[in-house]
Amino acid sequence: MAELTGKVALVTGSSRGIGRACVLKLAEAGARVVINYFSQLEAAREVQAQIEAAGGEALIIQADISQSDQVQAMFEQIMAHWGRLDILVNNAGITRDGLLLRMQTEDWDDVVSTNLRGLFNCTKRAAKIMLKQKSGKIVNLSSVVGQVGNEGQANYATTKAGILGFTRSVALEMASRGISVNAVAPGYIESEMTESISDAKRAELLQKIPFQRFGSCEEVAEMVLFLSSDKCRYITGQTFNIDGGMVMK
Repeated sequence: MAELTGKVALVTGSSRGIGRACVLKLAEAGARVVINYFSQLEAAREVQAQIEAAGGEALIIQADISQSDQVQAMFEQIMAHWGRLDILVNNAGITRDGLLLRMQTEDWDDVVSTNLRGLFNCTKRAAKIMLKQKSGKIVNLSSVVGQVGNEGQANYATTKAGILGFTRSVALEMASRGISVNAVAPGYIESEMTESISDAKRAELLQKIPFQRFGSCEEVAEMVLFLSSDKCRYITGQTFNIDGGMVMK
């Protein structure tokens, strides 16, 4: 029997990139999965088709996680369809890069709204379900940028640092009911987010990574799977770096 058989998992922002790899990995492990997307329906359908072709079950739900009413509707749909939720992976996030003195207020607000308010909206809804079940796994996607900072990403770095504080606080609140809350902090990962990095910048970044390469979405998904499984029974409030050693530099 696959290790997540009988479990229901929601991965926000799972039509592409790290979220896509995570939802595929959880489905492969036997979970029934919810593919949440904001605008890329065709990409979400491709993920669903891949899961179903392998014999898995997947439900697609469109929702802007920064909007509490849309999040509520998403969770109501999940409960109506499957009646439970065992795993929440808070992956959805956006960037609006720019140097501080040039950053527009909207660029700040958009990133904070999706990356932090969206995290709050989804976790609050999931926690209500998991508290009744007296079990659950919550995995939050942060970033090494939230630990070391990055020029031109004051808004993004702030939200990713905030996710770490949120993770520890919610872990303390949920532990007595058997719910674990952990964070994963990827470094530079080969994905749509890093496609635009120039060759010169890439070469510069590689000098900061002891493993001398960018990571893969699959490598991040492996850690998310571990934190979503019963192998993670005695771990909570922790941050796991998937960064090729970058933080050490």
